[in-house]
Amino acid sequence: MTDNQSTDQDVDFHQGKLADYLESNIDNFNGPLTAKKFTGGQSNPTYLITAQSGNYVLRRKPPGNLLKSAHAVDREFRVMQALADTAVPVPVAYHLCDDDSVIGSMFFIMGYKTGRIFWDPSLPELNNSERGEIYEDMNRVLASLHNVDIHAAGLADFGKPGNYFERQVGRWSKQYRATETETIDEMDLLIQWLPENMPADDGRVSLIHGDYRLDNMIFHPRENRVIALIDWELSTLGHPFADISNQCMQWRMPCEGEIKGLGGLDRSAYGILTEQQYVSAYCKKMGLQSIPNWTFYLAFSFFRFAAILQGVFKRAIDGNASSDKAFQVGKLTRPLAATAVDLIDGG
Repeated sequence: MTDNQSTDQDVDFHQGKLADYLESNIDNFNGPLTAKKFTGGQSNPTYLITAQSGNYVLRRKPPGNLLKSAHAVDREFRVMQALADTAVPVPVAYHLCDDDSVIGSMFFIMGYKTGRIFWDPSLPELNNSERGEIYEDMNRVLASLHNVDIHAAGLADFGKPGNYFERQVGRWSKQYRATETETIDEMDLLIQWLPENMPADDGRVSLIHGDYRLDNMIFHPRENRVIALIDWELSTLGHPFADISNQCMQWRMPCEGEIKGLGGLDRSAYGILTEQQYVSAYCKKMGLQSIPNWTFYLAFSFFRFAAILQGVFKRAIDGNASSDKAFQVGKLTRPLAATAVDLIDGG
């Protein structure tokens, strides 16, 4: 998707067969093609497709036995198509293939965006002014996403009715149990605490990304603005506070490790907004005074992320992981759950 992701891994499908299929199903596509897998990402394998007609990106379901609701590449494709004419920047969605015989699993083709992906939220390669611009534009895109008219975009049926957090806590509790490999006391506590402390449903419904964070955005090669929000696998109709709390996890995660955060850094010395300032800027754009029950939303986000990474770890054990770092990131389930428990204990 971008110039600063490595693409040196082997490809496990027939590239000639894929080229023939794409020539028949995408206007102006011309083969032959070469495919190389991006090393970034843990869920749906993603490939750079280089053809005579240009560069594209292929995103597929991973092979093997999968949880029923996971790896919904068809939902990713649908939401990117729907957002094409909105203020939310997305790649062009060209084609969805649900014929497993082509490459072995469902996939879609989207446009390639030349730009920058930042993996470290402290943005060490930038100066303070540039860091401030990056965080402001992330905040702008998030508010733009939550202000999308879901009816005009054709997404009014993109999620289920009812309390979003109630559904999500139930879903991720079940998926965690389905991929559980050891007893983690903190996860057991959260599975009990979250339903018992859930805020009353305030009726807010918007399109949410589901994994809104820095490294799911491609930035312009020179300007500090988002040109594509990617990785829509967890998108749905839901509560906007789930997205803002998901992103704000990075303020509390350690600055060292497989998944970097801002914990332990002097944010002011880096020109980066504090968590409170970032939330306040979002609230201003959304016409809100504040976000009540903030501890619940943060604890929920850490719990959900822990459950997701437990699934990554289980796939690594089963031999179906899409990244060679799956074992390392999968081991973060316990410390993420511990962070959530510290939050609810007032830490």
